[in-house]
This record gives sequence, C-alpha cells and structure tokens, in this order.
Amino acid sequence: MTAAPEELYAERERRFNDAVALKGTDVIPVMPLTVHNFPTRLKGISNKVAGYDHEARWQATKEATLRFGWNFAPTNDVLASDFFASFGSKQMMWAGEEGGLADDAPHQWVEDEYVKADELEEFIADPNGFTFTRIFPRMGSRLEGLGQVPLPPLYWFSNAYYLQVLGNMLGIPPVREALRAFLDMADAQAKTNAANARYLQEMKDLGYPPTWAAAIMPAFDVCSDTLRSLRGSTLDMFRQPDTLLKAIDVMQEATLGLVHAAFAVTGVPRQFIPMHKGAAGFMSNEQYARFYWPTFKALIEECIAAGITPVPLFEGDYTPRLEFLAELPPGKVAAHFDRVDRKKFKEVCGDVLCFWGNVPASLLVTGTPQQVKDDVKELIDLFGETGLIIDGPGTIPDQAKPENVEALAEAVEEYGRR
Repeated sequence: MTAAPEELYAERERRFNDAVALKGTDVIPVMPLTVHNFPTRLKGISNKVAGYDHEARWQATKEATLRFGWNFAPTNDVLASDFFASFGSKQMMWAGEEGGLADDAPHQWVEDEYVKADELEEFIADPNGFTFTRIFPRMGSRLEGLGQVPLPPLYWFSNAYYLQVLGNMLGIPPVREALRAFLDMADAQAKTNAANARYLQEMKDLGYPPTWAAAIMPAFDVCSDTLRSLRGSTLDMFRQPDTLLKAIDVMQEATLGLVHAAFAVTGVPRQFIPMHKGAAGFMSNEQYARFYWPTFKALIEECIAAGITPVPLFEGDYTPRLEFLAELPPGKVAAHFDRVDRKKFKEVCGDVLCFWGNVPASLLVTGTPQQVKDDVKELIDLFGETGLIIDGPGTIPDQAKPENVEALAEAVEEYGRR
C-alpha cells in the first residue's frame, strides 16, 4: 500500500533530520543541494530558454526529482534571466545574446571592485546611502541615474516639508528611469516566484519537502564577492585590515537579521549558506581565524538558536579548516562539502557534522555507473552509521550522464539500507 503524501513528507523530513543529528537513517538520502541546467538539458531545453521559461525549468526539475529518486525537492539555482535584463545588469551575464553568453553557457558573475579601496570607510559610515547612490549605478545600466543625484541621508527627509526636495530629485529623467527599472524588476521576479511556488506546492502534494528556500552568504563572502572582489579583499587583509573588519561587521549585522527574516517569510527550517572565499588557497588559517571564522561561526549559531538547520556549502578544499569546524555544535549542521579529505573529516569532525556530498563532478560527467557506485559505497562505509546525505560536489553537474546520476540512488539501494 502506497503511503499518503503527508506521510512521505514526514518520512523524508525525518531521514534528513536523523542524518543531521548523527543518528543514522534507515535509508541514506540522495539529495542534491541544488540543480542548475541538468534537468532542462535532459529535456533538450537550451540554457537560454531555461533562463526565461520558468515553468519549463521547474517542470524539468520536478521530473528529474521523480526520475532519480531524490529525497527532497531541490532548488533550481538557474537565475531568472528576465530579472537581470530588467535593470540592465552589469554584474551578471547569462545565456543568450541579451545576456552576453552563448545559448548553452551557464550564468556568470562579473566580479569587480564595486566599492573601491578608498571608498570602504565611506560605505561603512552610510551603507544604505552608499549602496543607493554608488553601488546600484555600478550594478545596472538602468540604475545609473541614481548616481546623478546628491542624495542626503534618508533620515534628512523625515518631514513632509523636505520631501519636496526628494520629489525634485525623483523627477529627474535618469532617476525616473531607475525607478521604472525597480518596478520592472518586481514584475520579472513575480513571474519566477509564481512558477517556483507552483513547483513547491506540486512537490509537497507528492510528499517532497523543499531542500531550502533562501541563501545567505557569510559576511566575509559578501564583502569579497560583491563589494571588494577577491583581489580587493585580499589586498585589504594586508593594507587596511581594520577597515575590512569594520565592513565585515556591517555585513554581519544584516546577515544575522536575514536569518530570521527569511525563516519568517518561507517557513523552511533549513538555511543555505554558500561559502566562496573561505577555502584553502584563498587565505591562511591565521587569516581565516581573524577575518572569516568568527562571523561564520556566529551565523551558524544564530540559525541553530532560531530552530533552523544551517546548510553550509564548503566550496573548494576545506581539509585545512577541519579543526575550526570541529568547534561547531554537534548534530546540528548539515555540512555539504565540495572537496575534503574524507578520512580526515571522519577523524576530526565525524562526531560533530553530518557529511553531505561529495561525489566528484569528474565521475558524474566522465565516469561509469560502477565508478559512481564505488564512490558512494566509500561514503556509506565511512559515514553511513552516523550522518550521511549523498550528492555531487554541490550540485548535479549540467553535463552529468543520466546513468551516473541514476547510479547514486542505485548504490544506496545496494549498500545504504539498514
């Protein structure tokens, strides 16, 4: 007799929670943290079309979830192309002529110093005003008009008389264009949100919980990725470390607030935390301890205190950071790894963190089903008795062979039941 959808939903939630709590599970979950263009490529849909056709993108994700035996309904992390087109994004490139890339290219982040080294103190003093008049114009061609207005701090307009001045500023044609761009952004985002909501409801009706609903980067990554760039933030660690730390503190306050705001809006008790610049090769352990670890650890603790399971994606090689991760609260974190020494992880963090991942992309794209099964068996032998969730290195690669993706669940059937 087939279980009712609500029973399947609860069963899948229980398996995930048991894995996180290091209790072991009756069946090891196979659960992509995200997918990108893998589901749509299976259906012959180009990346260009997938970026604009939100219904097709989410329908393909639904079909892939059912076909490959995934435990949760994964988030499709293909970003909506019409949203970025709506304001003439200069920070993001996407598939198709409008986005500047080939029709089957993945989207690309354009990293740059959107806050210059000598502007960082100014940003810290008034992050809202600086963002509105300096960063927004650098982000999109339709927002450039915001940089043409000498806008005082918004609290200066806290009476009806001075709002006349604001009205004058908003009436300037380039500013009107920026305001229209904001409305176009809202319309574009509403379309992808509606398609996403339908997907989530359909998956819930079939008994699948959502993997996560919102992404929040650690404070250092926000500063490095979106403000200063890798080059800029690296130089800051040497040239103006105290100023960089102050900027990180500014971002940390917003980051911790977003944890609660995201949960209040979505109700999903899992917080995705993509981590980009904390891996080995970007900084030493000494720099990690000073610039990255304190605010990241506080973010994890804030999630846990709010009853939310943190889901950090440790991108890059995290083997040198394992001694830090061993300080996290045991049985509370779903730690997704891209690259790490698995045996070293078992030794240092095996009684602290659930291991999520990390079948290599190279195997999923170029290997054989048996090679994939052998790798999954190694994961099960190491972590199956405590906490394990099977995935690729952070997503299912767009070019993965379908038979290799099927081998993930097949390996669990062979080796991952208790």
